[in-house]
Amino acid sequence: MVTEQGQDPHAHRRADPARDGGCDDGVLRVFVTTNLPDPGIGPLVAAGLDVDHRAVDGPPSRDELLAGVAEADGLICMLTERVDEDLLAAAPALKVVANYAVGFDNVDLDAATRRGVIVTTTPDVLTEATAELAWTLLLATARRVVEGDALVRSGRWTTFSPTTLLGAPVAGRTLGIVGLGAIGAAVARRARGFDMQVLYTNRGTNPVAEAELGATRVELTELLRRSDFVSIHAPLNDDSRHLIDADALAHMRPTAILVNTGRGPVVDEDALVAALRSGAIAGAGLDVYEREPTLADGLAELSNVVLLPHIGSATTDARGAMVQLCCENVIEVLAGRPAITPRNAPPAG
Repeated sequence: MVTEQGQDPHAHRRADPARDGGCDDGVLRVFVTTNLPDPGIGPLVAAGLDVDHRAVDGPPSRDELLAGVAEADGLICMLTERVDEDLLAAAPALKVVANYAVGFDNVDLDAATRRGVIVTTTPDVLTEATAELAWTLLLATARRVVEGDALVRSGRWTTFSPTTLLGAPVAGRTLGIVGLGAIGAAVARRARGFDMQVLYTNRGTNPVAEAELGATRVELTELLRRSDFVSIHAPLNDDSRHLIDADALAHMRPTAILVNTGRGPVVDEDALVAALRSGAIAGAGLDVYEREPTLADGLAELSNVVLLPHIGSATTDARGAMVQLCCENVIEVLAGRPAITPRNAPPAG
């Protein structure tokens, strides 16, 4: 059975025990929390799974989420859904959580592991798309593209002027990358086309990137002090939350630009607003936010920041591949086979 919930996002339909045989009918059920791009739930249906699909955009309420997982063997969810001890307790049959993201800071991994629930993510398939967007933000902020677009659309632009919207040069400058994983390395590769020096900070050394890209590992303070552009790609954890705070921003150059396509809470957004207002840094390009989708007070009024609605992976190829990988992970685990991209390894038995 496939249940689509596109008509009324608040009418969460459950399997009817009288019709479907209840929870012990041998049917494996999957709850999908939101609308998905192609291939959608097609792979799950083709695998013979009973799919309860909340086919509307936006996250479910907490009550909808708990109702959806109550009889589910598998869950496909977004970063907006909190998978914690309470949810896991409400889903006694749950075997796999496929998180539609490369990160998993919305999931209590320890709680899932204790309960024998496999958690998977979607690494690699969104690397190039996110790196492209980081560069989109870098260039748009440096060359004041959004301001220029607004000027033309408003009718206030009357003629060429040598002093109109002077921006920051990119070629030959220094790019600092905070978190040189797959996405950070993809950003660094693109820097070669601009003849940039690349610095990076990371938990460990990345000798492959150093050899291939000429990247140099430095401590965070030195990276902030020396970089003309700083791009954030660190995962969110206890160590990285507010890694870029008021003190860190004070170490940046007044001409520097900060780009964040990683996780919003890595940056103290209130401190960033203050730095942008005061001229402590020149600009910022953001795709993620600390209290998403709420912005820090004053952020939207600033002209020296480019704001995007969390679209780092939003290409048809990347988003489709993320869907496919989520579905394949669920299918494999529910068939009793290893997950393709697991983030934990619950004990056997």
